[in-house]
Amino acid sequence: MKNRSIVVAESFFLSLCLALCLAPAQAAPATARGTPQNPWKIGMSQCNLGEPWRVQMNKDVKDAAAQHPELDVIFIDAQNDSRRQQTDVETLLARGIDLLIISPKEAAPLTAPVAAAYKKGIPVIVLDRKVLGEEYTCFIGADNIKIGRAAGDWIVKATGGKCTIVELKGLMTSTPGQERHKGFMEAIQGHPDVKVVFDADCKWLEPEARKEMESALSRFPAIDVVYAHNDPAAHGAYLAAKAEGKGREKVIKFVGIDALPHEGVAYVKDGVMNATFQYPTGGAEAIDMALKILKGQKVPKNVTLGTRYFDDANIQSGGQAIE
Repeated sequence: MKNRSIVVAESFFLSLCLALCLAPAQAAPATARGTPQNPWKIGMSQCNLGEPWRVQMNKDVKDAAAQHPELDVIFIDAQNDSRRQQTDVETLLARGIDLLIISPKEAAPLTAPVAAAYKKGIPVIVLDRKVLGEEYTCFIGADNIKIGRAAGDWIVKATGGKCTIVELKGLMTSTPGQERHKGFMEAIQGHPDVKVVFDADCKWLEPEARKEMESALSRFPAIDVVYAHNDPAAHGAYLAAKAEGKGREKVIKFVGIDALPHEGVAYVKDGVMNATFQYPTGGAEAIDMALKILKGQKVPKNVTLGTRYFDDANIQSGGQAIE
């Protein structure tokens, strides 16, 4: 017969084992947000990918985010539709994003969705095109009025203050289009012999610009300069002039904005355009700012990006900064 103390010890041991087996499993501690295992989710709402400059913006965002495994960026393309972009913002919020980056198609239609996200406590970085009011965390973009003014100054100087101009505008319900026009008009208003004889809203699209330039060429035998709000529009105007078959593409000065290395800058090098003014995408800066916000750091309300211009005189030296 077993010793009583041994029986008690065995009973206790069996009870302890049973209790441990029946005890509920303890959940593993949650991984902190903002780690490679549990990255912060950033929603990137792009207004369209029909413009090379916007493709570059998405690439710049993607490349910058790839350096940070604690970030996961979800990209959505609104396909140049403001209503669709409104829905895109709602979709991103429903997916539990921690921060929204948006480049709005138009200011007014996207103001309310941006404000709604901001009021819900989701930080919002507005990139390139503005919304109305200030219900967002940070705006990043270059000074479009300054760029438009610089383009106007360049045209006045290049033509000796006497020329006829075709202005091919960007989407005029967007703030960059409005501001590039405003700055340009400020630059030429003191020069009565600098005249805009034709203008059209080309919605940032090269095919639209080419069509409008064909109309201008048919109406005006003397055109000295094309001022286009982006490089695709300037390129479309050049193609229209070349297709006309009168050699006017060789005498008209083509001036655009964007200055992507493979687009506007390349056009100036090739002699297709005479000048292009840089409009940085802000993609890398947006990721940098997003990290600061997600880490609880304070950021400025507005970040103004620098710019430079490229023409025949400075293209080989990398352009010249606009002060």
